[in-house]
Amino acid sequence: MSRRRRAGVIGAVMGIAATGVAAGIAAERIAVGRARLAADPEAEEPYGLLVADQEPIVSADDGVDLHVEVVGRGGADLTMIFVHGYCLDMGTWHYQRRGLADLRDPRLKMVFYDQRGHGRSGRGEPPGYTIEQLGRDLESVITAVAPTGPLVLAGHSMGGMSIMALAEQHPELFAERVVGVALVSSSAGDLDTVSFGMPRVVNVIRKPLMPLLASGLRSRAKLLERARRTGSDVVWLATRRWAFGTRQVSSALVGYVERMNSTTPVETIAGFLATLSDHMRYDALPAFDGIETILIGGEKDLMTPIEHTRRLAVAMPAAEFVEIAGGAHLALMDHAEEVNDHLRRFLLRAAAAVPFTGRQRKVRRGR
Repeated sequence: MSRRRRAGVIGAVMGIAATGVAAGIAAERIAVGRARLAADPEAEEPYGLLVADQEPIVSADDGVDLHVEVVGRGGADLTMIFVHGYCLDMGTWHYQRRGLADLRDPRLKMVFYDQRGHGRSGRGEPPGYTIEQLGRDLESVITAVAPTGPLVLAGHSMGGMSIMALAEQHPELFAERVVGVALVSSSAGDLDTVSFGMPRVVNVIRKPLMPLLASGLRSRAKLLERARRTGSDVVWLATRRWAFGTRQVSSALVGYVERMNSTTPVETIAGFLATLSDHMRYDALPAFDGIETILIGGEKDLMTPIEHTRRLAVAMPAAEFVEIAGGAHLALMDHAEEVNDHLRRFLLRAAAAVPFTGRQRKVRRGR
């Protein structure tokens, strides 16, 4: 092909692409405008404004400061620690924090924290962006704010992986103190096979390109941060598509999650890419034997598909498996009442196990 013809073809392709982009931008603005004009029952929801009884700063074993919020003081039957996922923060648990705060049977002390590089916690150095380190961070939080007494651990997505890493590192903690584990939209491995709702060809080339993608993100971090601050309706629509499964999800809720995503530093996003692809912890799951466990997944989850929750259920046949119809990756937010109902019953069963310790502990399943 001659240079002139090649230039003509490239120009034609660019023209078609530009037309498509322009049409896409126009369509996106119409779609977002309609969504934001619709009546929103969550418009006054106090996202990010919930009050804590204590806000300690916990230092991880490598010196990174972790922002922690504690709800409840003495007299609790259980301490429940909530661990959020990738590109989010403790606000992911907003509806559980509200919905379980007045629980009286059992009474809870609830602990929330931002994982390193997320929310108000310190970033640390890139070598610390591993699931292994997140397991050690969780241990630091437990040691600092819940050094004694029975524990329940709840993890969403990467937060569930953090709990698995802790189980891998300290199985004795699970044998002696942990009476309940809730894994929501999480996975024990094989995340490099997830298509995220994209064409199969993208999935085929994603893993080989992952190191280049992470490197590219790091090298252009400042530029990308500036671009993100300008905002885009595309980001809002993408958040709605990948985080939620219901078409009528609250626009205020989508906006809140978008803010969590957009304030996660590019360095953090790049830093955790490799460890998520390499995550493989099926061998850690036996540490949950004899512990009350609930596995919750969304039917329409594109990030950690329901198949991953089913695989966990096969590996942990004594666990309760819950599939949220119509739910996606953040089913714990837009299907909060249903998720909270399951958690309340789970917590009753976990509390029933408190008098028993070690491998002699008897766990009531009652399903």
